[in-house]
Amino acid sequence: MNHLKIFVLVLLLLTPLSAQQKNEEVTLLIRCDDSGMSNSTNLALEKMTGSGIPFSTSVMFVCPWYQQAVEILKANPQVSVGIHLTLNAEWKNYRWGPVLGKEVSSLTDEAGYFFPSRKTFHEHNPKLDEVEKELRAQVARAMNSGLKIDYIDYHMGTAMDKPEYRDIVETLAKENHLGISRYFGEFYTDNMYPAPIESKKDSLINILQNKLEKGKVNLMVCHCGVDNDELRAMIDMNPFGPPKMSLHRQAELSALLSPEFLAEVKKNKIKLITYRELIESIGKENMKRPAEFEY
Repeated sequence: MNHLKIFVLVLLLLTPLSAQQKNEEVTLLIRCDDSGMSNSTNLALEKMTGSGIPFSTSVMFVCPWYQQAVEILKANPQVSVGIHLTLNAEWKNYRWGPVLGKEVSSLTDEAGYFFPSRKTFHEHNPKLDEVEKELRAQVARAMNSGLKIDYIDYHMGTAMDKPEYRDIVETLAKENHLGISRYFGEFYTDNMYPAPIESKKDSLINILQNKLEKGKVNLMVCHCGVDNDELRAMIDMNPFGPPKMSLHRQAELSALLSPEFLAEVKKNKIKLITYRELIESIGKENMKRPAEFEY
């Protein structure tokens, strides 16, 4: 057998092994939503940054507390930051409106606040040009914040609820050189939110042990908060929101910060990555609109 044949044989033997090794890797991307929504969610953000766990966070730049989130993230540049495009305000007695105010009045109720759900938002016939103006203003606020912004995603899914909305988001991402969550082939795995408060940690461990797909980037979306008077006062006006929301968010935070979580990650050789790393490895030019969205 000549040297060329030997080389080809070795190449054929090694290539499947390399592919198999890659397909065996378990990768998890943790996306913590709603930073900037309240002081409580920002306190949770501080605790997450102090943990050293690689994660990404989506900031609601339309909310009153976003500037505090910006300060925290400026001190923690290792965190991958996204823009949580927001067209809803779901909490009773704690509401917010658009960056552009009355200029986009078709997006709001008579008091100037966003509607609490996707359903009520659409029932009031929002104007497409005003949707674009407002989303553009939110992106501009984020890009001018001094933070390194890596990606865009969408609070309650509203900004992606229609194909024409997705066109707007994709245009804004392209113009600002940003990635879009769910456009990199992420596998949307289970999250802890539906689990009972007392079972959050067990739910998280079960996800790590049984729900993650090998050879894919598993996306787990979390909603963390610190259970305090502020968060306890926030009541979801939507029927699908869980009661005792503040305890749910505290339990998610506690589960992520638990020694059991870190031990399970190490035991199962799970690779934790951020959106910054994912975008750098795949490339924004390779983004693809998913056929279906889950929120």
